Amino acid sequence: MSHPQGRARRAGAALAAALTWAGLLAGAAGCSSDGTDGLGIDRVLGGKPAAPEDVIRISPDDGTKAVRPDGRLAVRVPAGRLESVSVVRSQDAQDSPVPGHIAADGRTWRPDDPRLALAAKYTVDAVAVDGAGHRSARHTTFTTLVPDERFIGYVTPENRATVGTGMIVSLAFSRDIDNRAAVERAIRVTAKPAVEIRPHWFGKNRLDFRPERYWQPGTVVTVGLDLRDVEGARGVYGLQSKTFTFTVGRSQVSLVDAAAHTMEVRRDGELLATVPITAGAPEHTTYNGKMVVMEMHDVTRMNSRTVGFGGEYDIPDVPHALKLTDSGTFLHGNYWAPDAPGHVNVSHGCVGLRDVKGGSSDTPAGWFYDRSLIGDVVEVVNSKDKTVSPDNGLGGWNMGWKEWKAGSAVK
Repeated sequence: MSHPQGRARRAGAALAAALTWAGLLAGAAGCSSDGTDGLGIDRVLGGKPAAPEDVIRISPDDGTKAVRPDGRLAVRVPAGRLESVSVVRSQDAQDSPVPGHIAADGRTWRPDDPRLALAAKYTVDAVAVDGAGHRSARHTTFTTLVPDERFIGYVTPENRATVGTGMIVSLAFSRDIDNRAAVERAIRVTAKPAVEIRPHWFGKNRLDFRPERYWQPGTVVTVGLDLRDVEGARGVYGLQSKTFTFTVGRSQVSLVDAAAHTMEVRRDGELLATVPITAGAPEHTTYNGKMVVMEMHDVTRMNSRTVGFGGEYDIPDVPHALKLTDSGTFLHGNYWAPDAPGHVNVSHGCVGLRDVKGGSSDTPAGWFYDRSLIGDVVEVVNSKDKTVSPDNGLGGWNMGWKEWKAGSAVK
């Protein structure tokens, strides 16, 4: 059985509680916009969580545009700890996660690679617990600089090529490089079996790599270009990010004796043949020194005007031509002076081997061409001329190892 007095006491208690909450709410509603007046409902309920941007600080700021590659990407909390951070880079219509780690104290996150990619959008999602135990999440985005100017490196030799033991890895850049050390650090050349490989700069737009001695036959060389977004000069950034390999074939080194009018061809150290040659005439002598086959042409045109000899010759069908220098030295077939090889030097600086018009594999020139590779070494001795410059073609073998290593921009 119920009691009227008990029901009245319970009703009175409920009414009092309702009036108390109503008063609190009224006090909260009467607070000014800056929260300085009245009691405040958030204080009654234990405190309002801070805004996510106060709990989780992300740089660059949300919505920032044209961030430079050296802009610092970081996530931190002034109090509490980070629970998780996810960063995604969107570039060239492809999304990639950005690796990074949270510090041991839980306060900061930084990317493993501090460089930002150019022309990219970054999305950051972070979750943290603040000092009061409130869990917060934050989502931000920013975009990086889209450069007006880029540079690339044109690489020798070609990807997957099989080359001779004298091949030098050579990069010709499309723009002059002022920040040579930064560019050099972004290029890695390795070999298997391992050997020390060092770089050498020729001016501002060429960088070559080689070992101390010719490559060992069978070596596989890997060239890694991590030039994308590297600032090569003020406001000029690299474009390439690629890796390629080439293989070193058998060893073939040929020794041209300009005075004896002969060329000894050695394969893996063994004498293969001695071939009669004609070198540069007394007024147009052939360079001495080590030269490397850069190009091979079954037939090519040779015009004296292109190498500074005026109108002295224009031969439209020179057979079996192997290019040795940028200045125009070739080893090639000669059908217009068939009696010269082995007896007299008559060329304008090239090395000539007997051939026939149209070329033939049965001639000395055809025989040598069929057994040659880009990267083979041709060394000239006993010519009354200077040694070929190390930057004329792939002439770097004419420089001592100490001097070669001194050509690095990374000190």
